[in-house]
Amino acid sequence: MTTSDVQMRTVLESVAQLLDLSEAQVLRTGLRALLQRSLREVEVEIFRITGQYSVTSAEEMEDRYRAGTLDEAESWRDAQALDHLEYRRDRLQELLELLP
Repeated sequence: MTTSDVQMRTVLESVAQLLDLSEAQVLRTGLRALLQRSLREVEVEIFRITGQYSVTSAEEMEDRYRAGTLDEAESWRDAQALDHLEYRRDRLQELLELLP
């Protein structure tokens, strides 16, 4: 075990004792908070992109490209980013659902 590992273990024990929680509860609560914060950040960026192009998803952006109602040259980077963000959002939600 490294010094950092020992320090983290000591902090975990101290927090659990102070809050009268088990170490598992402290870890679970911290993990849930981290995932929720990350999810909010992703959702904000999704909202920004979808609002900018008046779409609801990366799939709708692709549909608009095919229909010729959205200029791909101006927006392809945002479309790729939106697709990635939607994947990340879905994965974060799945991880949150796995937490007891």
